[in-house]
Amino acid sequence: MSAAVETPSGKGAADENFPVGSWLLPAHLRPHIALYYAYARAIDDIADNPELPPDEKIRRLDGFARVITDAPSGDPQDGDRQDGAPHDSSGAADPAYATASAIRNSLHETGVSPRHCLDLITAFKQDAFKSRYESWDELIGYCLNSAAPVGRYLIDLHGEPKEAHGPSDALCNALQIINHLQDCADDFREIDRVYIPEDWLREAGSTVADLTATAASPALRSVLDRCLDEVDELMREASALPRHISSFRFAMECAVIIRIAQTLSADLRQRDPLATRVALSKPRYLWCGVTAILALSARRIFQ
Repeated sequence: MSAAVETPSGKGAADENFPVGSWLLPAHLRPHIALYYAYARAIDDIADNPELPPDEKIRRLDGFARVITDAPSGDPQDGDRQDGAPHDSSGAADPAYATASAIRNSLHETGVSPRHCLDLITAFKQDAFKSRYESWDELIGYCLNSAAPVGRYLIDLHGEPKEAHGPSDALCNALQIINHLQDCADDFREIDRVYIPEDWLREAGSTVADLTATAASPALRSVLDRCLDEVDELMREASALPRHISSFRFAMECAVIIRIAQTLSADLRQRDPLATRVALSKPRYLWCGVTAILALSARRIFQ
């Protein structure tokens, strides 16, 4: 048995800002979504593990990539797998990469492109070495690999049109930035990573050291609000997403996530993420779900 390559953080779907494979989605797709989430969680945990040196993170993430692009278990072309893919002495996929093998087989079954898995690896390999972002554009470039693939995977899994990718990218990128702002102090203290544009910090007269305070300085607060201004722009583009989705169940899921993102963005303007964890309570989370579904239902009835 090979040594484990995953480094579980203990985080799960309940720790996310958005529902993961909720009952709103078609039942036959939920197992595939769960596999994709488990895969994304596994490689994210490797990238965020402070005990692993960067080179070891890259080695493990490369192993995931090789399994993803290998032939699925039991595939007649198994003998044509990529050279160097992790396998044990029997030729079977290395059990240390069981999560990668599971999503690889799921992709084969559903016909979804592995690109949505490989792009995540690109982002998390970047996390292994890069801890600062000079500009908003550079940060969005990271989000296009670390967040947008999740939405694109779901769209392709549901067989929805490619036209949905644009607003989906906007929504996923907005959610990623919101999460960065929620965790800005912890990310700096625990893994020395800052996802706030450095040029905006300089322009405001702030530095990353301000993230160690128990409350945001006026300068840092202005930068956080500037980030939220951009999030609101992304959310305006994202609001069109449900109109591109033919599946009503999937459209409901999208509408709920949009409402959650809008609510969190508003909360981050009113509350200080350095002073407290800005997150939705269960009642407010439920409120987002109910109001979003009712609004979407009304729009579709009266269209």
